[in-house]
Amino acid sequence: MHSRKSAHRVLVRAASIFPNYFRVESVDAGHFSLLKGSCQRWTFPFCNRSWRGFTSSPQSNKLPGTKSGQDLKNGVTSRYKIQRHLSQATSVLRGEPVGLYGYGVLKSPHGFQAFAQEAIDRSEDIINQIKELPPSMATIRAFDDISDVVCTVVDAAELCRNTHPDKDFVREANKASMKIYEYLQYLNSHPVLYKAVVDVENSTALTTEEAKRAAKTLRVDFERGGIHLPPDKLKRASELNLEITRLGREFTENVIYEQGQLDIFPSTLIPQNLQTMMEPITKFENGMVRRSRAKKGSNAGMTSGLRMSTEPGVLFPVLKYVPDPEVRRKAYLAGNSVPKSNLRVLDHLICARHELAQLLGYNSYAEFALAPTMAKKPEAVLSFLTDLSTRIRGKADDDLKMVGEYRKQLEAGIDSSIQAWDEAYYFGLFKTRVHDLTATAVASYFPLTSCIEGLRVISQSLFNATFEQVPMGPNEAWHPDVQKLTLRHATEGDLGHMYLDLYARPGKFPGCAHFTLKGCRRLTESEYQLPVVALVCNFSSPHASEAPVLNHWEVEALFHEFGHALHSLLSRTEYQHFSGTRTSVDFSEIPAHLFEYYAWDYRVLSKFAKHYLTGEPIPQKLVESMTSAKRLLATTEIQRQVLFALIDQSFFGTQPLPAKDTTAVVAHLKHRHTSMKHVDGTHWQTRFNHLVNYGAGYYCYLYARCFAASIWQQHCQEDPLNLETGEKLRRGLLEFGGARDPAHMLQELLGNDLVVASPSGGISPSPQHMLAELGL
Repeated sequence: MHSRKSAHRVLVRAASIFPNYFRVESVDAGHFSLLKGSCQRWTFPFCNRSWRGFTSSPQSNKLPGTKSGQDLKNGVTSRYKIQRHLSQATSVLRGEPVGLYGYGVLKSPHGFQAFAQEAIDRSEDIINQIKELPPSMATIRAFDDISDVVCTVVDAAELCRNTHPDKDFVREANKASMKIYEYLQYLNSHPVLYKAVVDVENSTALTTEEAKRAAKTLRVDFERGGIHLPPDKLKRASELNLEITRLGREFTENVIYEQGQLDIFPSTLIPQNLQTMMEPITKFENGMVRRSRAKKGSNAGMTSGLRMSTEPGVLFPVLKYVPDPEVRRKAYLAGNSVPKSNLRVLDHLICARHELAQLLGYNSYAEFALAPTMAKKPEAVLSFLTDLSTRIRGKADDDLKMVGEYRKQLEAGIDSSIQAWDEAYYFGLFKTRVHDLTATAVASYFPLTSCIEGLRVISQSLFNATFEQVPMGPNEAWHPDVQKLTLRHATEGDLGHMYLDLYARPGKFPGCAHFTLKGCRRLTESEYQLPVVALVCNFSSPHASEAPVLNHWEVEALFHEFGHALHSLLSRTEYQHFSGTRTSVDFSEIPAHLFEYYAWDYRVLSKFAKHYLTGEPIPQKLVESMTSAKRLLATTEIQRQVLFALIDQSFFGTQPLPAKDTTAVVAHLKHRHTSMKHVDGTHWQTRFNHLVNYGAGYYCYLYARCFAASIWQQHCQEDPLNLETGEKLRRGLLEFGGARDPAHMLQELLGNDLVVASPSGGISPSPQHMLAELGL
């Protein structure tokens, strides 16, 4: 029988096959899920993506702070400057030196203000053209021109706000975002523009299906903002939208700045490899605690300790690797009882969203949020989630009992119960007992340079295109570690461009994300505006004497974001409004989850995963052990995701809440759908930023996982690396972005048996292939 210390020594050798970590998703497509900043999943007609929250004045038909929209032209440059800066972006892609991201106007932080104002100025010129246009294809093109110009600033500001190390650039990007946000409020309540969209949709002038879809999408987006309401209700809708945005920002700022902390004495309770994540402290005989490490030979009454923050990057490793149960318990309580202020913020957010939804004619915010998705109605989502919960409950309970019995064997006198703070620790130990994997051994086959080569292997094998590194001009990159790649097709030429920003640094948001900088759109009969994206991660910075290597879960995260990037880079749409991930939120995650499979398949890994010292290819038996470890106890992870999605649906579903408050809802659903107990005094929902970013949309992860499993089994499993497979994925999944009905695309790709029609009108995935992977 192992002692607790010996059990810990086994655990720290375990591969991190299924860690709990926050992945930051695609910053686009009307959504993103960042841990830093305030993000509201809110689609604008002119900028089809989600927005960070900002406080601004109430919406009106005039631009805030002006006498009229036309007054925007006071003191600004001509309409052609924005065109010049956009052409400069193209120039930098040819190697000519310009400013940040290739925009000449962004050579300094203050350039963001001019960038935003010039976009507004150019948009006003286009609006004047729309006023003179009869309903025609040119009308839709003009709307997309506005979207392209405005989104150019939005996307540049978002990437800058989240990754730039220069605080001046971040501050000016924030100001530019606020400026454009207020302008979008003005555009989205513009009666002339709304009339132009309605007129062109009702006309016979639109000659392509994509143009018709664009007209309908624009009209629906206008109406989801309340433009069709009477003036008093429109005013209230505008106030609510701004309040929701303000609350979203407050929620996320509280998560960032109201971190919990825990003082741990003595410091030896924390494994040596985790101590670098914490601050040394000393406790004196009188109980006073100071920041500093007790010096050797100092007063015997002084005790060395550690102060840990409970931000996720520290809390999760503590819960997974610290052997002392009391430290884990205190860490769990400290980490899941902050920020308390978000209990109030969340209550207000739920109320504001519900009032807005009812004002717009919906029964609940969930009904409002799901209307433009593949699911269509909350009933489809709830049916899918409850069915999935029922199917996995027995296996999840068996897994929990099995781990509990293992704990009892390990530690004499301990019962078999698993508390919330025990789960990650004992699950990790159990996996290690079954699969003798070490994190170091697995990571040694994934040097970062080889993983980037893996991306090249996939793109070459599937799409006959390869990533080639290209030089950047002065000031184009925001950090010396940033690289730029061009995706070049053997016969089609350049398909798009991708920046890589892969290493963690102070001030950069934690996690991984795909940012869109430029969407695809047709320019001429034979030419497209090439998409530009940034793939951003937070891998550990390499030491000068060591090659950077990735844990396998980091490889999986890299490939996930690579799926988002391919969705953008391979997109070929008439309008940038539909480019790449700018589609239904429950469709846009599918490519990302699909490409996670490429991080687990030996046939793929054998092409690039080589030992960082010897160059030896990764052994097939090691990959098989990794895969077995991934599947072991995986049902509990699916159960956790089902619970999160049900909580999200409950919070934003029919009001009032089905329990006295949000914490009671969490406790009730946890009891109903799992065998884990809710811990009194905790309210982890106040740190769950997805409630802001994905309000009523968190289910999309499970939708995507099920659809991706079916696509992999049906189209990729037999041979994941050939051009025929790639052609099916490109033409059937990636190329059209939001330009086609995603439900129809999935039905064509998978057939009706794997795409379940809901009585409420939407669709849901068949979970059969995902469940088969779990042994169910």
